[in-house]
Amino acid sequence: MAPRKTRQNHRPKGPKSTVSRKGPDRPRKGADDTPVFESASSPSRSSKKDGYSPEKRHSPEKRPRSHAQATPRKTSQNRSPKQDGLWLYGVHAVTAALANPRRKCLRLLATPAGAENLTAPPIDPEIVDRDALDDVLPFGAVHQGLALLTVDLRPLSIEDVAHHAEGRKRTVVVVLDQVTDPQNIGATLRSAAAFGAFAVIVPDRNTPEATGAMAKAASGALETVPLIRPNNLVRALEILKTHGFWVVGLDMDAPSSLPEADLPDRCVLALGAEGRGLRRLTRETCDMMVRVPMTSQIESLNVSASAAVALYEWSRSSEPTSD
Repeated sequence: MAPRKTRQNHRPKGPKSTVSRKGPDRPRKGADDTPVFESASSPSRSSKKDGYSPEKRHSPEKRPRSHAQATPRKTSQNRSPKQDGLWLYGVHAVTAALANPRRKCLRLLATPAGAENLTAPPIDPEIVDRDALDDVLPFGAVHQGLALLTVDLRPLSIEDVAHHAEGRKRTVVVVLDQVTDPQNIGATLRSAAAFGAFAVIVPDRNTPEATGAMAKAASGALETVPLIRPNNLVRALEILKTHGFWVVGLDMDAPSSLPEADLPDRCVLALGAEGRGLRRLTRETCDMMVRVPMTSQIESLNVSASAAVALYEWSRSSEPTSD
């Protein structure tokens, strides 16, 4: 009986094939120009030339650190405060905050020179060098040797402005629309304190929070002039108008001049950012529009400078009341 043909006994006889099952061979010339085959699994010439070895690829002693393991180099630019809270700095900002009974003071740092500006502070200062102050404050902060860790003051509302105006003949507040520079807001707070304004009102959206830079620009006025942040600025203006306030908007193209305007006793001075001005809905809420008269040598004033001029014009018509 003939043996049954199978796949095994039909395999052609001959020399064993050198073809690798792992991939096609790549011929290369040897020293005697004889073709030499190398499989895809063997290391290439370029890897040997470059000193590459699969065994060295995952060597534990030379394994590169991942991005998560890498520690960023710490510089003064990426330094962050070490404690939660609001850091105030500068002589006027810190001394005014220490004198404000509504301000909760957590920690007071002072250099030996800065401590000379303190008079019976409510908390004991920590005498440190300037490097210690630089470590907790933003990069480039001009602290004048004083820094105070505190928390934000309790915010007031538009209803508080209306309540303040009741029983008073004259009240003025300032509205800043689309002003995003903390130093401009701080400078406006300073002018508001100088001319007897009760508050500065800003829209809560897109307006920076109170910071050390704002407090320093305000030169202590952040402690005496409330910064009110309504969610809807137009609605806040409408509430004030129901309590007898008139809204006076400032615009460089307004037909009436500020000195010629009859400013009301209960007055809201509304100013927009330099260049952009007041938003459309804010402008439409104003009862009158006036401009600050200027020469042709300058196109516009900074918003804090315009606020100072407008507050002066309002205050000079009658002496502001002191409460």
